[in-house]
Amino acid sequence: MSKFGDFFKMGAVFGYFFRKHDPDRPNNFNIRMMHGINRISMLMFLFCTMVISFRLIPGFFKWVVIFLLSMFF
Repeated sequence: MSKFGDFFKMGAVFGYFFRKHDPDRPNNFNIRMMHGINRISMLMFLFCTMVISFRLIPGFFKWVVIFLLSMFF
């Protein structure tokens, strides 16, 4: 794959949230807290990105709701 395409690989991001416990990894309090804070900060970033996009694009939220409702009904 090209070097430009390497920037858009999302497998590592999803693997960070949904991975099995590895018994060989070090498991102490500091590392657990660090990973917990990292998860919280990533979720806050995604949430705030959505809020900013909803505020900048006035009709965006309406179209998202219509799209989601059309998927289920």
